[in-house]
Amino acid sequence: MYRILLCSFSFFLVNLVMGQQFTKDSLAVVSVLMAQEKAWNNYDIDTFMEGYWKSPDLVFCGASGPVFGWEATRKRYKKTYNSPEKMGQLQFKILHLQAFQPNVIQLIGRFELERKPVPASGFFTLLWHRTPTGWKIVSDHTSSESS
Repeated sequence: MYRILLCSFSFFLVNLVMGQQFTKDSLAVVSVLMAQEKAWNNYDIDTFMEGYWKSPDLVFCGASGPVFGWEATRKRYKKTYNSPEKMGQLQFKILHLQAFQPNVIQLIGRFELERKPVPASGFFTLLWHRTPTGWKIVSDHTSSESS
């Protein structure tokens, strides 16, 4: 009986601690995402890119297919969004957060880009990894909705 109570209490305690850690990690991930939104709305792609893992193994996948590497992803953003008019004003909406491992979180969200003449919107799935410098996006799959 004593072992059952001890195991039950241990299970409860582990879940409580893990839940608190997930909350803390989720807030850290969301903070990075909100900093990216702010950087984008200030037309600052270099600061926006600070949310990504600075590695040749980073992958961004969009309508044109995958782009591998931090520098290639940065160049893609700078080429595609080369003016404030093209960048517009960005808003992220978080739809779902899930931890797969203590150092890996998946975030599914929606983006809305207000710009003229054509606004853009769609969905994204971000895979985050805790690095020595904080949470970073290691994989970004973004899909635009058809107009």
